Amino acid sequence: MGWNMRKALITGTSRGIGKAIKNCFESNGIKVYVPTRGEMDLCSNESIRKYISNLNEEIDILINNAGINELASIDEINDESISNMLQVNLISQMQLIKSLTPSMKKNRYGRIVNISSIWCEFSKERRILYSVAKAGVKGLTISSAVELSQYNILVNAVAPGFVNTEMTSKNNTPEQIKVIADFLPIKRLAEPNEIAEIVYFLASEKNTFITGQTIFADGGFSCV
Repeated sequence: MGWNMRKALITGTSRGIGKAIKNCFESNGIKVYVPTRGEMDLCSNESIRKYISNLNEEIDILINNAGINELASIDEINDESISNMLQVNLISQMQLIKSLTPSMKKNRYGRIVNISSIWCEFSKERRILYSVAKAGVKGLTISSAVELSQYNILVNAVAPGFVNTEMTSKNNTPEQIKVIADFLPIKRLAEPNEIAEIVYFLASEKNTFITGQTIFADGGFSCV
């Protein structure tokens, strides 16, 4: 099958990194499916299963991008916040992989890229839920790669650092963002399209051997 005949499903494409990933894939001729929250609610595994069943398409590429990042200390978290964070950021990714890989196995081709975060390896105050969920994404990526690579289904994750998005602006003041940029060896935040290009390569036919990896795209954050 030609590359421009491949079909991709991408979650969380309304803004930021997800929008950049969608634009990157579409500009390279890939048919992209981008379910809205009304069509596929990531808070519900049943909604995910129903959407995939109704889609009735053999998806070649899955990009698990959607996520939430609500800040809370260990004293502030509760059953609802724990459940919501893990469901949207981790369990929904697992459900989508489970739902889409049967056809990938049959066709002996698939590319899956999960969006993790530098907070899967590092953390700071009020990031406990987010760090736990993103560390889970790293584990999901490794385990899925071990099971699926024999079918030519390559599974990787990208762990962005600080990216120039609404989420970064929401969780950091302009002064904090300047301090962050000055701290990074590269001296600036990433742009969403830079993350999208990494995702695109990992999901493309040019990637024939990388699997089970979490690629840190952090401007050197993890080096200092």
